[in-house]
Amino acid sequence: MEKLLDNPFLVAGYESPDYFCDRETETGTVISALKNGRNVALISPRRIGKTGLIHNVFYRLKENDKTARCFYIDIFSTQNLSDFVTLFGESVLGQLDSFSEKVASNITAFFKSIRPLFSFDQQSGVPTVSFDIQPDKARNTLKEIFDYLKQSGKEIFIAFDEFQQITEYPEKGTEALLRSYIQFLPNVHFIFSGSKQHLMTAMFFAANRPFYRSSQIMNLQEIPIETYRIFALNLFSKYGKNFDSQVFDYIYNKMFGHTWYIQVILNKLFTDNKQQYAQIDADTTIEKLLKEENAIYKTYCELITKGQLRLLKAIAAEGKVAEPYESRFMQRYNLTAPSSVKLALKALINKSLVLKDEDGKYFVYDRFFSLWLERL
Repeated sequence: MEKLLDNPFLVAGYESPDYFCDRETETGTVISALKNGRNVALISPRRIGKTGLIHNVFYRLKENDKTARCFYIDIFSTQNLSDFVTLFGESVLGQLDSFSEKVASNITAFFKSIRPLFSFDQQSGVPTVSFDIQPDKARNTLKEIFDYLKQSGKEIFIAFDEFQQITEYPEKGTEALLRSYIQFLPNVHFIFSGSKQHLMTAMFFAANRPFYRSSQIMNLQEIPIETYRIFALNLFSKYGKNFDSQVFDYIYNKMFGHTWYIQVILNKLFTDNKQQYAQIDADTTIEKLLKEENAIYKTYCELITKGQLRLLKAIAAEGKVAEPYESRFMQRYNLTAPSSVKLALKALINKSLVLKDEDGKYFVYDRFFSLWLERL
């Protein structure tokens, strides 16, 4: 490891494989699929590590081929097709070649539906592009962007994160429109990443949907505890700190192996001026984190019904629940009729407050929120 960061436990962004835990198998699988002409649909709850995996894949691709062009585009904030096309265009235009006035002129001449406007960051000199799209020109502009990528002849890798967002667009036929262009781009390879499993599963597994069986499906799971433990302890050791393996296991199990929450705790612990850590340090750090989020979690509770909150608190108290309609569970937490629990559970799942794991057990998705609820 040549470069030491101030804090090696990243909670945002990507630095290098030195600060990225494992995912070697997953990285290899995604690269193999993309290099062999198979797009990838990457599905998992948020904060498990999809974005980090994508950036790790891109790092390896560019490491092996300096000419490869990789684009990560998070479409979560887009509300319609025009938003999507604007974000897509601004992300890729002018980035395929070393930028020059000639390149800008060629791009401007290529597009008929819009007129891209180029500017330069005064400090970095990096070119940026912007343009306004009229709603009635969005479809034509999208086609021109894909044509632009195709005619470049370069090998291009594009990751659309939170891809299920396109199902929320008011324009009908967005899925079919994208599919009609994507399937004819031999030099452009796609990762479709999404966190809402039921929406992503429907998009890629339903026979009546345009993206049916169009991509290799990968469901990202938690990093195994043994692998994560070695990674974390090695990083602490690299900085002259001693972190007990039992303390790490305690954190891992308390967070259900959920990557982002573990990273946040380790990041906070690392900032403590200590050479040795105990379980009480982890508990103290978690308590501080819960206090920091207190106002936000109170707002969460105000946005759901009393019945939903009662069920949410019950699931948090149990940790994981296999049978939420079971009489003993309902009696223990003063829940009403099974039909009411069923409606509340459906609402909590739709709001992404509750998820179901591979074993069919329900749990509160936000691990810190779950611990906060336990204390009510």
